[in-house]
Amino acid sequence: MLEVLKNEVYKMNMELPRNGLVYWTSGNVSGRDVVSNLIVIKPSGIKYEELKPEDMVVVDLDGKVIEGDLEPSSDTASHLYIYRHRPDVNGVVHTHSYYATAFAAVGKPIPACLTAVAENFGKEIPIGAYAPIGGEAIGAEVVRSIGDCSAIIMKNHGVFTIGSSPENALKAAVLAEGVSKTYLLSLLVGDPEILSDEDILEHKNWYKTSYGQKTGSH
Repeated sequence: MLEVLKNEVYKMNMELPRNGLVYWTSGNVSGRDVVSNLIVIKPSGIKYEELKPEDMVVVDLDGKVIEGDLEPSSDTASHLYIYRHRPDVNGVVHTHSYYATAFAAVGKPIPACLTAVAENFGKEIPIGAYAPIGGEAIGAEVVRSIGDCSAIIMKNHGVFTIGSSPENALKAAVLAEGVSKTYLLSLLVGDPEILSDEDILEHKNWYKTSYGQKTGSH
């Protein structure tokens, strides 16, 4: 069942090591089927190079396994909490990517000192409070603190990103790691200058309306 979504979630999971966002078996991507409201998620503790599309696990919003021979990700409860409380979200990514997670260790957000932050995340990538793993607590804190951003750094833990699809959530994870790296390097150079609220809004609106290809363009 859900073969198309399984393939998409599998491909996005394979993008995690390809983009340097995970190590060993850490990290996961999930996706929601908008028709059935079922969730496809990576199985727990399986090496990326050993994964196959058919290994993806299908669960309902209560966490019941609908299809799959493997145990779903240990972060499944948090993913499901996000889906239940954010009907606009159809993709969730969790990583422990090096640079963004450095800010998780010290409990600091990534401010809009770069146009890339303003365009993709707004005023900042927020920091979420510490929450224990294994249950819904992390998902609840993501929903409480992420606001209208597509990424959040969870204190002492890692990164969660959301999107209208698994690919969009993955894009947010890649960009969050990129701007975190640049911000960390900028702290070694000097004091990063934060964009004004007006500049942030201008860049965010420009990105939404002007970036990329337009329908009918040549």
